[in-house]
Amino acid sequence: MTRHIVFLDRKSLIADMRPPAFAHVWQDFDQTLPEQVAARIRDASIVVTNKVKLPGAILARAPKVKMIAAAATGTDNIDLAYCREHGIVVSNIRNYAVHTVPEHVFMLMLALRRNLLAWRQDLQQGLWQQADQFCLFTQPIHDLYGSVLGIVGGGVLGQAVAKLAAAFGMQVRLAERKGASSVRTGYTAFDNVLREADVITLHLPLTDATRHLFSEREFNLMKPSALLINTARGNLVDELALEQALTTGRIAGAGFDVLAEEPPRTGSRLLNLNLPNFILTPHVAWASREAMQTLADQVIGNIEAYVAGSPCNRVA
Repeated sequence: MTRHIVFLDRKSLIADMRPPAFAHVWQDFDQTLPEQVAARIRDASIVVTNKVKLPGAILARAPKVKMIAAAATGTDNIDLAYCREHGIVVSNIRNYAVHTVPEHVFMLMLALRRNLLAWRQDLQQGLWQQADQFCLFTQPIHDLYGSVLGIVGGGVLGQAVAKLAAAFGMQVRLAERKGASSVRTGYTAFDNVLREADVITLHLPLTDATRHLFSEREFNLMKPSALLINTARGNLVDELALEQALTTGRIAGAGFDVLAEEPPRTGSRLLNLNLPNFILTPHVAWASREAMQTLADQVIGNIEAYVAGSPCNRVA
């Protein structure tokens, strides 16, 4: 049997993709608009998607689709309930970003903790040239060593961040689930983490339970000197509450790699937040060349496992 494979957003992955080791026809689309999805997957038996949405109403018009290979860990763009009900196998990617995301987290953390953007701004304004000694003391600098890192999300990425934190000499607090009635061994109550942490970093999926996990209440619990790092999903944080926390000095800074809407075609309040204590990158924490190649190899591995009759990395 020849399998018809369609990759809906090939441009989202800069990597070589080896051909699967079975008879197939492979069709790439650089990107796919919502109104193009149904026609493009109509004759496909296997669909590869990174961020293109596959709702049940669209999948219902493509009865030949038997497997969806998510070219990402997150699957909130796929109607998993429909897939389970109709026997469509969905496999995602695991552990490919275990180096690239933690490194990005620490890039943001170091830049903010040591006030990199503010120093650059001071230099551009000529303040060093006007100094009466060899250095400037216009911005505070804080070490990572000895500071408390709160990690919300204790999966592979959270654990990888914890290892780097240990190397920096940070004290790690792994947050229990918000509102949990008991605290697991090795974890700290969610609110206590917020109160104690100098830096908080988010590493959990977006679900109904985690949407706006951080809002005004959570910012009010944090230290005024604390930082918030988010390389997970934009809607984990209420963006209006974040803007207010930053502009009023409720927290000291934030580093984000994600927005509530991506790409932000209609704009975003965070895009216009031109502050030296806020860094925004365009959802690239995952995207080192090494990580993307690992991801591409795993996509093919997932497809081959499905065709061989032993699906792996299943979420549906």
